[in-house]
Amino acid sequence: MTATVASHELYAKHSETLQRALTAIAERGYWSAFPESPSPRVYGEQAAATGAADFRSYLGADFPLDQPADSVVATESSPFGIALDVRYPHAAPDALVAAATAALPAWRAAGPQVRVGVCLEILARLHAHIFELANAVQFTTGQAFVMAFQAGGAHALDRALEALAYAYAEQTRHPAVADWEKPAGRGDPLRMSKTFHVVPRGVALVIGCNTFPTWNSYPGLFASLATGNPVIVKPHPRAVLPLAITVRYAREVLAEAGFEPDIIQLAPEGPDERLASELALRPEVKIIDFTGSTGYGEWLEVNARQAVVFTEKAGVNTIVVDSTDDFAGMCANIAFSLTLYSGQMCTTPQNILVPRGGIETGAGHLSFDEVATGIADAVGKLTGDDARAVELTGAIVNDAVASRIEAAREQGTVLLDSRTVSHPAYPDAVVRTPLILTQDASRAEVFDGEWFGPISFVVATDSTAHSIELFRRTVGAKGALTAAVYSTSPEVLAEVEEAAIEVGVHLSANLNGGVFVNQSAAFSDFHASGANAAANAALTDGAYVASRFRIVQSRRHI
Repeated sequence: MTATVASHELYAKHSETLQRALTAIAERGYWSAFPESPSPRVYGEQAAATGAADFRSYLGADFPLDQPADSVVATESSPFGIALDVRYPHAAPDALVAAATAALPAWRAAGPQVRVGVCLEILARLHAHIFELANAVQFTTGQAFVMAFQAGGAHALDRALEALAYAYAEQTRHPAVADWEKPAGRGDPLRMSKTFHVVPRGVALVIGCNTFPTWNSYPGLFASLATGNPVIVKPHPRAVLPLAITVRYAREVLAEAGFEPDIIQLAPEGPDERLASELALRPEVKIIDFTGSTGYGEWLEVNARQAVVFTEKAGVNTIVVDSTDDFAGMCANIAFSLTLYSGQMCTTPQNILVPRGGIETGAGHLSFDEVATGIADAVGKLTGDDARAVELTGAIVNDAVASRIEAAREQGTVLLDSRTVSHPAYPDAVVRTPLILTQDASRAEVFDGEWFGPISFVVATDSTAHSIELFRRTVGAKGALTAAVYSTSPEVLAEVEEAAIEVGVHLSANLNGGVFVNQSAAFSDFHASGANAAANAALTDGAYVASRFRIVQSRRHI
């Protein structure tokens, strides 16, 4: 296939959006291209119903994807207890890699502008189906609907657009052609014409995660596409549908633009199949994006030596509590972060470090127990009413999280126990409220690794200085994606910020309003830093996209 006139028009069609995104990543202020409210006033009266109906049409059926297949697979089960039973086309690694390799030359030749234009059209198409996408995210991950709409829909699209902006900026940093003239001592000067080709690395592999299949996958997926690399999308077996929908509409746009749809392919795997590992070691696969466990991320980094590997793994997110002039606001803010999506976010705080002698607040001195109880009571208030609680907690994504809650009860003194919640709309949903324990800093072996899920420790330390040292040591060894500090002391704030810089973790100070430590804003906040063990890259910066291509030049005399 060859690009059509329409494909060349897509850049012009979306150029205003691209230019605004380029401005946003330079200024780092607030901007969003995709409204995060699912309100009918924003998306129209029929959008929600249409999207829900489109989602339901997939259930118990063959997913409509025009990819060659040797069989079908169905591996998903919903945390909300509804039957999914979607059947996806399955292909062997040889077929997937061969199709991607064949599609590469034309996609490479299209150039940055055409590729970015096509990618922007894909985002527009996905946005037109955002309710369909949100339902798919909700019922495969356990996120409550509003969160699925925002994080799995609007915010994921913003992160994708952010990656496209960086990809375009990096690819166009150098001119495509240049005339070179060197004065000679005698006679005519030396003159050459030079052409600088943006050359993709090869086939890209995106390995999706169960909890945030779109938000975590879109930056790498679109960064690779925009830089000319065909992409094989290997979703998590329990969260296939959101990425299947993504691939469906992306292939649709590619075909309309005159390109081979196999520039992007879905690679669902059957039970007990190790498709990700097989694909990751293929010599044709030159880029890998992965979000998930530390063990598998490290395996990829060590073994997929032919590829540039981007990983986001486990970390130990930490809050240092020194003092506050708004104790209630602090507790409410921390409680929301602990409760949101049942702590099943890679950015959720786990360790809350509090001096055993207590802290100073606007209402006077509070003991360690009073601080810990204040945080627990705030969580209890958020989760006390079942109908309200489930809109924050969502459902437990898999059995391993539920088992981890049971095991964690033995790891400290239970301050607030996790309880089972009955979901008013989905009686078979698995819902658990947060478990909060107290622990002593001398038992660091208990809390110096990640307990993924609604599990957190309020840790008694000798002093704020001890808290900072424990923070530095734990995050320095195990990594973290987020950190926070509460203090009325400029000196303490500066010391914690210096420690955060040393261990390469993003820091939030004195959050007590509508901004939470486990949320990040596209175009302004970097997600992860690539500077500690929790992740080797940041979403999204120039380094995240620049190594997905190379500049190859040709020159000749004029």
